[in-house]
Amino acid sequence: LPILFPQQSGLYEYKIFGGLADCSPKRCVDVYMDLDFRKQWDQYVKELHERTYDGENVIYWEVKYPFPLSNRDYVYIRECREMDVAGRKVWVVLARSVSVPQCPEKPGIIRVKNYKQSLAIESDGKTGSKVYMYYFDNPGGMIPSWLVNWAAKSGVPAFLKDMQKACHNYSKST
Repeated sequence: LPILFPQQSGLYEYKIFGGLADCSPKRCVDVYMDLDFRKQWDQYVKELHERTYDGENVIYWEVKYPFPLSNRDYVYIRECREMDVAGRKVWVVLARSVSVPQCPEKPGIIRVKNYKQSLAIESDGKTGSKVYMYYFDNPGGMIPSWLVNWAAKSGVPAFLKDMQKACHNYSKST
């Protein structure tokens, strides 16, 4: 399937369906969009901030990678919209990498130049949320594609667990 397994990179594109019990969609979106709070709960964040360049909000995110791998960084834009879909309230977050001259590459850090993510969150009809995520990035460097695919396969469920815990702690921190 060329869409799910692009020949040029050998890396998978991921579609994730999941649920976050006891986390309302609004709280999930608030936690996901709050960069300052993410620095507190995401152990892989080394640097994370949003700046405006030429009228566009751009996010810089440096991710800690385990030794002996080099850290990666992302420069991307994202947008969040609350939508009404056939009477259901759905939050959609879209993000993609961009090239911004004001955010040059840093020595010793590999720039992730191909990143895209789509996220949709809605109520599960109880006290939780249903989550759909489409995700792709190419971390670059000399990491074998099988290792990148394995890390993404195990990292996404771990991220959802961390996100759920962050949702439970969010009301205490705001």
